[in-house]
Amino acid sequence: MAGILAWFWNERFWLPHNVTWADLQSTEEATFPQAEDLYLAFPLAFCIFMIRMLFERFIAKPCALGLKVQANGPQKAQPNAILEKVFTAITKHPDEKRLEGLSKQLDWDVRSIQRWFRQRRNQEKPSTLRKFCESMWRFAFYLYIFTYGVRFLKKTPWLWNTRQCWSGYPYQPLTPDLHYYYMVELSFYWSLMFSQFIDVKRKDFGIMFVHHILAVSLISFSYVTNLTRVGTLIFCLHDAADIVLEAAKMANYCKCQKLSDLLFLTFAIVFIVSRLGVYPLWILNTTLFELYEALGNFPALWVFNVLLLVLQILHCLWSYLVIKVAYKAISKGKVAKDARSDVESSSDEEETVPRSKALHSTIATNGTSGANGTNGYLTGGTCSEEH
Repeated sequence: MAGILAWFWNERFWLPHNVTWADLQSTEEATFPQAEDLYLAFPLAFCIFMIRMLFERFIAKPCALGLKVQANGPQKAQPNAILEKVFTAITKHPDEKRLEGLSKQLDWDVRSIQRWFRQRRNQEKPSTLRKFCESMWRFAFYLYIFTYGVRFLKKTPWLWNTRQCWSGYPYQPLTPDLHYYYMVELSFYWSLMFSQFIDVKRKDFGIMFVHHILAVSLISFSYVTNLTRVGTLIFCLHDAADIVLEAAKMANYCKCQKLSDLLFLTFAIVFIVSRLGVYPLWILNTTLFELYEALGNFPALWVFNVLLLVLQILHCLWSYLVIKVAYKAISKGKVAKDARSDVESSSDEEETVPRSKALHSTIATNGTSGANGTNGYLTGGTCSEEH
């Protein structure tokens, strides 16, 4: 095990030439990121999850009820042992032959059986109240962490000059504010990764799970290598769009359609400008070129940049879907449901629906993440981006 750890933490991979781990040990004069700090994220992730449970129960739910958000789920299908057995053990979408067989067996007409299966599939959808509470929690967190990030970054020199991200690297002290920013972001994405299994299940579950892994990997990798300055820029950049997205979803659940449409179009603009404009011209430019000019080359930088480029590929995919939905909304007055809809994967076949009645079907969650990556997004889902 000692040999494996020594190989994994090889200084020639992680650090610039002539720099050792001993050089980056914290002292009374200066504190530097330590790999063992990452363990703090697990108890913090649990705390964030518990805060979320309390927030949804005692703040989000009363707000939703006060705003007349529908508390009941879809209508339940009438109990029927035979149809239930077919639904759970054989198929949720019976073909014509099976429908005819069930019709003869139950002495029901085919249309009634089709209606039963449709109601039974819809029965598994979460209530609007639950979706509102989930979105309100994400909105509150993104708003808080984005506000914190802006207040922190406006006092730093690297916000205005990205070359300052590499000034004195890797001997850049870890301030308490920066440490807090990193740990909260990392803990939040760990909590998202675990809570994804109990949250409203969307059709992009696999893509978003990969996104959360990417976000956690990027945050952890940049912390260990002390690339924290540029990491804070990535955090703040990605959190901005997620706030507007969750606000649009909440407006839709409250049936404020004009506000929801306006917020969604605002989200589309912010998302595309930040992910396809600012991110490559500001973030990738400094990590691919300015960093190389300042420090030369070492293997960890290649890994870091590959992760950032993979994130940009996700940005392009999500931006395409956002543009596609926004174009349909503006040009045709209709939007088609996408795979990052707020319905579960067991829902009925997707249909084109009026824009004023189905914005929730076009809004994702990003992003980086969302992540911050892809924290919640449109996909074909955080859209988190998580980071």
